[in-house]
Amino acid sequence: MGRLLQVGVLLASLVVLLGGILYVRAHAGSWPDDHTFKSEPENLRQIAGVGRGVAAGDPASIIVLGVLLLIATPVARVAFAVVAFAMERDKLYVAVSLVVLAVLLFGFIYSR
Repeated sequence: MGRLLQVGVLLASLVVLLGGILYVRAHAGSWPDDHTFKSEPENLRQIAGVGRGVAAGDPASIIVLGVLLLIATPVARVAFAVVAFAMERDKLYVAVSLVVLAVLLFGFIYSR
């Protein structure tokens, strides 16, 4: 389970690094306008929009994908724990892990 966390964090870091390099390269020589607040585009607020942006090679979407991978890493660890405890036939820890997984997923789905 520890390896899953290491791989997830490393993968997320590499994706963010790649997106950051592409972002700096795409915006080299331009100066940001710090006097007015500009929110992120609507497509970066939805997973489908991020997916379309990644497919198009948008650097900001690639960075957001890396952050989403980082967020998904502990959720994947809990899901892996459910499977591992089920294989060991440990009903108590399966139940506890399922409750934790349900709380995490509920928080992600209804976090508006």
